[in-house]
Amino acid sequence: MNFNDTIIRAYKGEAVDYTPAWFMRQAGRSQPEYRKLKEKYSLFDITHRPEVCAYVTRLPVEQYNVDAAILYKDIMSPLPAIGVDVEIKSGIGPVIDNPIKSIEDVEKLGTINPEVDVPYVLDTIKLLTEEQLSVPLIGFSGAPFTLASYMIEGGPSKTYGKTKAFMYANSEAWFALMEKLADMTITYVKSQIKAGVKAIQIFDSWVGALNASDYRTYIKPVMNRIFSELKNEGVPLTMFGVGASHLLLEWNDLPVDVIGLDWRTSIKEARDLGVTKVLQGNLDPALLLSDWEIIETRTKAILDQSKEDGRHVFNLGHGVTPDVKPETLKKLTELIHTYSKR
Repeated sequence: MNFNDTIIRAYKGEAVDYTPAWFMRQAGRSQPEYRKLKEKYSLFDITHRPEVCAYVTRLPVEQYNVDAAILYKDIMSPLPAIGVDVEIKSGIGPVIDNPIKSIEDVEKLGTINPEVDVPYVLDTIKLLTEEQLSVPLIGFSGAPFTLASYMIEGGPSKTYGKTKAFMYANSEAWFALMEKLADMTITYVKSQIKAGVKAIQIFDSWVGALNASDYRTYIKPVMNRIFSELKNEGVPLTMFGVGASHLLLEWNDLPVDVIGLDWRTSIKEARDLGVTKVLQGNLDPALLLSDWEIIETRTKAILDQSKEDGRHVFNLGHGVTPDVKPETLKKLTELIHTYSKR
């Protein structure tokens, strides 16, 4: 089997023959094969079955010809190991029955031993990287702020009011929580790398709720620690969040290789701001529900902007939605590859 490492070279800023592509949430919701599995298994059921999880992970590579697989799991996957009672509820998302309210709650949190607590995640990685994939496998973790938002709110939030109030009013407990989650993230991600993933993406999906000053005070130190420790592992590191264009220069300071853009900020705008890292993104996923002519025009516009320095991996500005047709993603990958051919 010929191994296609184009995306890893692109993540490292090396010259490549075309712009590589993958799509956040490419594994799962929009695929009929996945929906059939979900009639029998929950998300956590699938992740606990390495053979099934590996199948779901590799399916978009086979169907869409993307340049990377991303491990099928959820950012909530490691939390039960440290004592968080979390359930993924259909139509709602993660729901936590024991939200964090005090320093005592933070102190009760345990540590993760991936080989003991999430062996199924590591077994899935080994299955994929040793036997099944012809492209790199991307591993990932949630970032402390985003994980903490669920742990404090008890589930999804639109305002993150409880999270921010806890952060401002209980700074000792907040920083203790950040360090606990940083320890978990570092250990968890290192185990994924040891098992065989070739790149890592850290999702701080909701940190855009903070202004830049608060980010520098309450979040940036712990993110710097996480990425500094992971940098020694020798795999490309990507930072991604939604609605966080005001934080791009803060991320550019971190020891990351790649910054993911959502659809609100163009590649040119990021470069004009002074972002120097390799960029990933950033087609609005809603466009995938429009006519092909519109998708093609918008995709070419993104690729045209990236031609100036070529340091770009194509992705969506957020995840694939359930109503996107698989054939659209296949056609999109082909367009990206052919239009960007050097």
